[in-house]
Amino acid sequence: MLDGCTPWPDMFAERYRAAGHWRGHTLDDLLRGCALQYGPRTALVQGGTRLTYAQLNRRVERRAAGVRLRGLRPGQRVVVQLPNVPEFVITAFALMRAGTIPVFCPVTPREPQVSHAARVTEAAGYVGPSVHDGFDHRGTAADIAARWPFLRRVFTYDPPGTASPYGGLATDASGCHYFPLGSVDAPPDRPLVRSAGEVAFFLLAADTTDTPRLVPRTHDDYACQARAAAEAAELAEGDVYLAVPSAEFTLTLGCPGIIGTLMAGGTVVQAETGAPAECLALIERERVTHASLTPAVTRDWLRELPANGADLGSLRLVQLGGASADRATAEELGTASACRVQRVHALPEGPLILAPASEPHGRPLSPDDEIRIVDAELRDVPEGEPGELLVRGPYTVRGYYRAPDLDARSFTDDGYFRTGAVARCTPGRDEGHRSVSGI
Repeated sequence: MLDGCTPWPDMFAERYRAAGHWRGHTLDDLLRGCALQYGPRTALVQGGTRLTYAQLNRRVERRAAGVRLRGLRPGQRVVVQLPNVPEFVITAFALMRAGTIPVFCPVTPREPQVSHAARVTEAAGYVGPSVHDGFDHRGTAADIAARWPFLRRVFTYDPPGTASPYGGLATDASGCHYFPLGSVDAPPDRPLVRSAGEVAFFLLAADTTDTPRLVPRTHDDYACQARAAAEAAELAEGDVYLAVPSAEFTLTLGCPGIIGTLMAGGTVVQAETGAPAECLALIERERVTHASLTPAVTRDWLRELPANGADLGSLRLVQLGGASADRATAEELGTASACRVQRVHALPEGPLILAPASEPHGRPLSPDDEIRIVDAELRDVPEGEPGELLVRGPYTVRGYYRAPDLDARSFTDDGYFRTGAVARCTPGRDEGHRSVSGI
């Protein structure tokens, strides 16, 4: 594990490997394997862009080589702040293949959050738009580079058919180098040998403060989450997932999201704006089978659906994520869309609770998820009584990055993550399993 991260104890790591939760493959190696298995099948769609698995993997290989050519080294961190475009998928996998560690930040302009993430991780690189929705992302990167000496590579994205207001290659007074993201390309070189137990990327914990918590996710644990979520969503080879821009980033990335869909041999369709009319048209055109939404986006869909008239016959499952994903909204969406709705309580730290729209109870994703419901003194409460939900398991982290004081408040001595959610625990339908309600 990267210095500053808390590893799983050896006895738990051995248990998760023996159970098949951790299979020893890095996420970019899984993409390489999918390219060999599904080569000519469509992997990624947005607008007029359609990439097969073979084409996607080739672009990832060339960008990874370009990243190394431009001076980024294995183990270095790179802030990634891109909108929902194919370049996000290509760049994320390319950085992992180059051995660097992406630090995913929402594209919304929260400059203090980005600065904090860059400072704590000592990010050597930044990938983001030149300008997005009127916000100067390149200027933010330049300000960070001027303040701290570690940021020395900035890669700027501009949509197809547009030109950056900053021009091409440049170097500023602090010695930071700027490159158009499209120029980061080189012939593939020899693949790196890495461990699936290494940190694959960082997520920002759901937080409204300017000092977000950084969540280190390993290749093994995130592949476990995405694979299990795909199975729970009955997402398989040939299915089509609609990725809608969302603040619930882990929902879109790996619940099963983009990564789970690609691992299953499906097609990822990226919405450009996330507007309901656009999404419903994409469902009809691309024969989308799965989608995930936040409650706010769901309400927009419910207003649009009655008059839209799009053919949604291909749609089998919509996931409704977020803390305010109530049963009434889920049931209304199921009736309006004539498909199954699954409520998802997902946190960047890992706990993932899935519940049918019509039921008050949800189930943890993995049979090796261990849950406790405790009182303010961290004592277990009687079954059926409310308390704080604690979780540990094969895809729930054991600590934040470089935050020992925060870890002391957020994790128990025996490795349970304190979710802060109030829940009740009841016997599950299957022997040996328990259900969670109230979150």
